Amino acid sequence: MSLEPLSPAERSLLLKLARQALEAGVRGEVLPPLDLQSLPPALRQPGASFVTLTRQGKLRGCVGALEPYQPLAEDVREHAIAAALQDYRFPPVQPAELPEIKIEISRLTLPQELDYTSPEDLLARLRPGVDGVTLIDGRLRATFLPQVWEKLPDAPTFLDHLCYKMGAPEDLWRRKKLRVQTYQVEEFHE
Repeated sequence: MSLEPLSPAERSLLLKLARQALEAGVRGEVLPPLDLQSLPPALRQPGASFVTLTRQGKLRGCVGALEPYQPLAEDVREHAIAAALQDYRFPPVQPAELPEIKIEISRLTLPQELDYTSPEDLLARLRPGVDGVTLIDGRLRATFLPQVWEKLPDAPTFLDHLCYKMGAPEDLWRRKKLRVQTYQVEEFHE
């Protein structure tokens, strides 16, 4: 399933909303309610997003949702704050860091189950650089956005790291059939 791409104006507005939310959240200010009626229809529709924060080219936080449960504009605001303050891998972003923080937004398509028969078949069905991948094993779950392929272009290594992120042995995908979902993203940044 593909998404109708956002216009440059809609992308710009989402980045502005993310920046306002990030700065308010980091400074401990209350974020004013969003006037949904003033937004373009695409930003009022339910949407799933990930917001990635970088500082000097290095990851500083990344939080998001895999499935839509609120208007896209609200989703982006919520995840901008969460990426700054609630990514367990990093200490909370400090106000002094704000000028150096860059925001990237990834708008997700709905996840699709990826059916496969063996580890080799799984590798053959993945589309590096195109698909975001979610691995699910019972209550364990982890995802990598398609952009992660840039750092981990080798599919077996990509899956090893995804198992590790999930809290499982790196080779779990080779030893056990996991639930696998794929999705694509529309990515844009400041």
